[in-house]
Amino acid sequence: MKILVIGAGNMGLTYAEGMSKSKLLKKKNIMILDKSEEKLKELHEISHFDAFEELEDCVPKADIIFVAVKPHHAEDLFKQIKPMVTSDQILISIMAGVTLDAIKEFSGVQKVVRAMPNLPAKVGLGLTSYVASPEVSRIELLTVESLLNTTGKSILVDSESLIDASTGISGSGPAYVFYFMQSMMEAGLQMGFSKNDSKVLVSQTFTGAIELFNQSNLSPNSWMEKVSSKGGTTQAALDSMDDNNVNELIKEAAFAAFSRAVELGKENKYV
Repeated sequence: MKILVIGAGNMGLTYAEGMSKSKLLKKKNIMILDKSEEKLKELHEISHFDAFEELEDCVPKADIIFVAVKPHHAEDLFKQIKPMVTSDQILISIMAGVTLDAIKEFSGVQKVVRAMPNLPAKVGLGLTSYVASPEVSRIELLTVESLLNTTGKSILVDSESLIDASTGISGSGPAYVFYFMQSMMEAGLQMGFSKNDSKVLVSQTFTGAIELFNQSNLSPNSWMEKVSSKGGTTQAALDSMDDNNVNELIKEAAFAAFSRAVELGKENKYV
């Protein structure tokens, strides 16, 4: 099996690196294409990649084509690859707002997967939600899942609307966590901790809390009950959040990202 990654930006290179470690692939079975001379020079120095500049040199060789370019490059890219693709190839796209039907129509590929990754993929802890066209078989979906899981975990969703919804939760979600972390670090500084100590206090607190959550079947509410006591310090903090409607504000933020993802899709001429 040969994989072609078109676009060696942050996410394209992240997936290429992850997939290069897959047991499904042998050495040198990852092809990667980019038009930047500087990026190509960097790619040629990576021994486990075959780097390309021209589509005709790599598209016909690929079993799976992974498209990791900006949506505004879609028109030119699809026009170029359409004469080169075959009915057996699978196209996986992480282009925001570009629908399955649009990709099928403009690229000529019928086996299409639309995926939404997130930033922690860069450290192997990402979450990718994905949806597939009916032409992708169950066996092919298992292959796709295995490849996506090389950067963390993946979930197969039932509809494209859930790809937009996942943008509001997992796609944009790391920024919400960083926002909360930044606020706590600023509070630490105001309380008298050094910048480094504030960072350690907050990062280790998040790491520990997430590990507790992942290693149990308890809900976040149950953990809040465990760590708080009536009249105690934690309850004072939670009461303050409730009084300031933080719960609803966080949900509103997630829905704002979801709504914007839908809007971007409608703005894109390929939907």
